Formats: sequence, structure tokens, C-alpha cells
Amino acid sequence: MSLAVHSMRQISNLRRKWLKDQELSPREPVLPKTAHGPVAKFWAGFLEPKTLYWHTYKVYTGGVFALTRLLIPAWVVHYYVKYHVAKKPYGIVELKPRLFPVSTSHVLL
Repeated sequence: MSLAVHSMRQISNLRRKWLKDQELSPREPVLPKTAHGPVAKFWAGFLEPKTLYWHTYKVYTGGVFALTRLLIPAWVVHYYVKYHVAKKPYGIVELKPRLFPVSTSHVLL
């Protein structure tokens, strides 16, 4: 029994030390600096926030999203409804029936 308790304490102490060793200091991780060529320097700073390229990229991706996920599907649905579902060919909008002063079909309030 004493041996089991001793081994459990040893395991818990080792686990505690291991967890403490996993914490990074403010100086870690230390990565070696690599020399970049002109092309790598350009691409490293290409999408940094608040640059012209970053704003251009954001506008472009927003436009692509709007076109591919909103406008084109809406156009496809509109086309399908207009030419394949609607009873009246070549038009979704239907005119209201004409009302004349002597008409009894509609009651005007």
C-alpha cells in the first residue's frame, strides 16, 4: 500500500513539473531569423492590415462573394420562375384588374 501511494505521489509530482515546463516564457519561441529575397519581402508584407493591397483584397473578395453567392443564384432563381413556373409567359408582374365607377366586382371603401 505504501509503495502504491509513493508511486502516485511521484507520478503527480512529475505531471505537475511537466505542466509547468509546458508554459512558455515571454522570450519563447525563439526562431532563427531568415534572410528574405525581394520577392519574399514583397509577399510577406502584401496582406498586412491597413495597406492598399489589403483594402483592395478585401473589396475584391467581398465583390466575389456578392457575385457568386448572391447575384448569380438570384438571377438563376428569377430566370427559372419567370420562364418555367409562371403561368403568364414572359412576366412575373401581373396588372390589377381595371376598376370602373360602375363596377360591382370590387367594393371600394
